[in-house]
Amino acid sequence: QVQLVESGGDSVQAGGSLRLSCAASGPTHEYYCLAWFRQGPGKEREGVAAISTASGGTYYADSVKGRFTISQDNAKKFVYLQMNSLKPEDTAMYYCGAARRCRGTRLSEPDYNYWGQGTQVSVSA
Repeated sequence: QVQLVESGGDSVQAGGSLRLSCAASGPTHEYYCLAWFRQGPGKEREGVAAISTASGGTYYADSVKGRFTISQDNAKKFVYLQMNSLKPEDTAMYYCGAARRCRGTRLSEPDYNYWGQGTQVSVSA
């Protein structure tokens, strides 16, 4: 069983930066993709960024390319999301997800098996 705990959410002004962290407990062979998803007010959950724990390959939604960077630690127990040039439309609850297999775009919610409780990011204009 894998448990995920997010941290780092905050309220910032547009143009600011935040770094989200997700701590994963449980055997690392239980997951091969780690990702960040977000759900804004009145919106569906969407994939933001993902990383393959084996290869280190990264995947991003078009809306965050060039602004967000996903990374992991060497032990594959932490995944981070560095968010720069934040916009009001980035306001959302951000969730960490872990998948037993990396599939397709790596940003599809049904492909993820484990979820954290989320951390809130609010960006004001």
